[in-house]
Amino acid sequence: MSRVLVLNGPNLGRLGSREPDVYGATSYAGLVERCTTLGKELGFEVEVKETNSEQQMIEWLHWAADEQTPVVINPGAFTHYSYALRDAAAQRTAPLIEVHISNPYAREEFRHNSVIAAIASGTIAGFGLGSYELALRALAEQLTTR
Repeated sequence: MSRVLVLNGPNLGRLGSREPDVYGATSYAGLVERCTTLGKELGFEVEVKETNSEQQMIEWLHWAADEQTPVVINPGAFTHYSYALRDAAAQRTAPLIEVHISNPYAREEFRHNSVIAAIASGTIAGFGLGSYELALRALAEQLTTR
């Protein structure tokens, strides 16, 4: 069974209570359950992680690159400014899909820029927690056609 990391950046551990009108009412535990359940259906061992630490996120990306592990990443606010995270993600040795729960382009102007998008295999945004499911399905397709 292939391993996949689903990495979440700042404030995503507060799903369900953080701006439910933007991010929905499902808790972070609900997100973990959705990802791991779909992962099993797709033949993946999905490990979902969340951090508010840029350093931790970079270390996870380094590990994924070293282990050739595919990544689904919601960098949260790091999306817009973390060149260190972008440089770590650029070292990827397997597909990396950027996801966002909301549509950044329909929000404040500062959210319109992603430093991750240019080095990602693809970006999926605006479909709520379904963005993660679409990313896992896209990842399964990429891995079977490799």
